[in-house]
Amino acid sequence: MGTDSRARASAREKAAEMRAAERRRERRQRILIALGLVVAVVVVIGGLVGVKLASGGKATSTAKPASPASDQIIKDVTSVPTSTFNAVGAGTASNFPSPINPPGPQAAGKPRTLYVGAEYCPYCAAERWALAVALSRFGSFGTLGVTHSSTVDVFPNTATLTFHNASFASDVMAFTAYETATNQVNQAGTGYVPLDTLTAADQQLEAKYNAPPFVPASAQGTIPFIYFDGHYVQSGASYSPQVLAGKTQEQIAASLADPNNAISKAVVGSANVLTAAICTTTQQKPVDVCTSPGVVAGAAKLGTS
Repeated sequence: MGTDSRARASAREKAAEMRAAERRRERRQRILIALGLVVAVVVVIGGLVGVKLASGGKATSTAKPASPASDQIIKDVTSVPTSTFNAVGAGTASNFPSPINPPGPQAAGKPRTLYVGAEYCPYCAAERWALAVALSRFGSFGTLGVTHSSTVDVFPNTATLTFHNASFASDVMAFTAYETATNQVNQAGTGYVPLDTLTAADQQLEAKYNAPPFVPASAQGTIPFIYFDGHYVQSGASYSPQVLAGKTQEQIAASLADPNNAISKAVVGSANVLTAAICTTTQQKPVDVCTSPGVVAGAAKLGTS
């Protein structure tokens, strides 16, 4: 073979090697892109775990069971200063209650706020703080518990309250709460241990109003779910549980009085919005609460996104 032929053959071989290397590089890129998409899907699915009424997955949560709240926690949650409410306004709250048009079923006696959640749910963990603060402006809690969200969900082990077996008294409204499951994984590893069971009527109400057109299709069936006596409905938390990361119940409760604290801006801001929604059911009573600057600021967020 002549020198020119050997050179051309060598050139062809190098070109072939370069093309093969390029194909290998392209395959690696496609694989990396595919893996990236898989990871993204897993992250999205992980973010949804714990907000659906029915949970899945085989894992073991090491979160501690619920226990009674201390007197100090209850005091801090139920006695946020009016000046703090007014200074915070709507704060950093988001995902506001949506109006129900035409109005849905209303309680026969006192107007009722209905809550459906679960102790494992990190979004419920966030929302309970705001809802407890809001409800305290209409009545008083006799008992209240503390717990943590699941340790195997997003925002693991979020410190929170629980409404399971909580007692609430008010002259102007009623409160019904269901924690449908604990934060303890069942023996089969396929979900969480059941707790409260909705009545047939409340189950029908939740099924209807926790679905389009009352809530976005992406939020259908998620918890926490709050029904404001036929006037407003909310599915999902008012703020991210990330705000509470690494904090104890005592630290969260103690921070609520400070209007400049990030936790207060989220919890108290959300409470002002929730208070405004409840005020629509109580004919704006108590007047001093429902007409306060903080609640007026919260009312401006109702029905917005």
